[in-house]
Amino acid sequence: MIRSVLAASVITAVVVSPQAAQWPSWRGPNQDGTTPETRFATTWNKESNVRWRTPLPEPGNSSPIVWGNRVFVTQALQDGKRRTLMCFDRTSGKLLWQEGVAYGEEDPHHKTNPHCAASPVTDGERVVASFASAGVVAYSLDGKPLWTADLGRQRHNWGQGSSPVIAGDSVIVYHGPGEFSTLWALDKVTGARKWSVPLKEQQPEERFDGFAGDKNGMIGTFSTPLIVSAGGRKEVVLPVVSKLRGFDLATGRELWSADGVNPLVYASPTATGGTLVLYGGFFGSAMFLPAGGEGDVTGRRLFYERRLKKHVIGSPVIHDGHVYAALTDGFGQCVELATGKTVWEERLPANGASSQTWSSPVLVQNRLYVVNQSGDTLVLRAAPKFEVIAVNPVGEPSNSTLALSDGDIFLRTQEALWCLADSKR
Repeated sequence: MIRSVLAASVITAVVVSPQAAQWPSWRGPNQDGTTPETRFATTWNKESNVRWRTPLPEPGNSSPIVWGNRVFVTQALQDGKRRTLMCFDRTSGKLLWQEGVAYGEEDPHHKTNPHCAASPVTDGERVVASFASAGVVAYSLDGKPLWTADLGRQRHNWGQGSSPVIAGDSVIVYHGPGEFSTLWALDKVTGARKWSVPLKEQQPEERFDGFAGDKNGMIGTFSTPLIVSAGGRKEVVLPVVSKLRGFDLATGRELWSADGVNPLVYASPTATGGTLVLYGGFFGSAMFLPAGGEGDVTGRRLFYERRLKKHVIGSPVIHDGHVYAALTDGFGQCVELATGKTVWEERLPANGASSQTWSSPVLVQNRLYVVNQSGDTLVLRAAPKFEVIAVNPVGEPSNSTLALSDGDIFLRTQEALWCLADSKR
């Protein structure tokens, strides 16, 4: 299975970069869509505040990550027959190396979700990418192959979306959705299996209102595991069909679960203070839950709504007692964390043909950066009063989330990788 080329009270995210300027994983250094940095451009277009634009060979939905002078992006070629990791020079946009693996078997995915949809992750010594049925791979920052872990097939008609996470000396991978769905912990140095938990997906006994996940619908989670510290221990938090579950990071033992997640989930959980926030998929549930606990913690939910009025793919961000989300059909939303009360829900502007968004917001101070499917980056005020600060078009469609590092904004579109920055800085 493994081939090595080397012979509850306070909750905090565990994955923290030693340098604030790094963006080592999807949703940043703390997996919460926030950055401690403040110096980022608020306006740009195809001609202004563009440091560079590098074409990509095929469309893709994964997001870039950044470490030092390198930017990494996963990239499928030939409809997934080859699955690669690309490394670019952050100063010039020049391709430094591209490595990957071949996969010749038939592998389903949705036409809007190309293979290699999972974003990579790095700890500054290695870069890890999950290629679903083609395995998990690790490379040095210079592109030297380190190890490959074959986790078996991952089969779902819509493909893959969950990104790997590095926590301590482990790589946490949700290998799903589909009939072979499993949560894995791999040794980050060798790729050897530390533990695995099968997560069998079963249709719910009762119908869940919505367009998907009912008796005849699609089920599964595309979420990325969230690593948190709660009650003096480290946990892996992952929504699965009908439940939000917490596992011990060291052993994989299930610690707790809460009912109420709908059967189809795209968004990943977000944490702040002592609270976990999760949105479901197609018109699914919203759940605010204290972290930690033992056994069935359904009764500890702070806020729960069984059926949302809007569809959610992007993950929420939390700021100053409010939860902000970019809803799939082109609306922005602000909700009180303490009560779940909607403060505002407004249609977002768009310069291109589509105002819909699969992107997750990124928070800079009190500004939210959200990318829509037209490739516009909207800058919104993260405040109880709705305010659009800027609409920044590049004219290329995108389903990706931004990476922010040391004053640079990295945007992956279906056509190119962009570096955007204030030309006056």
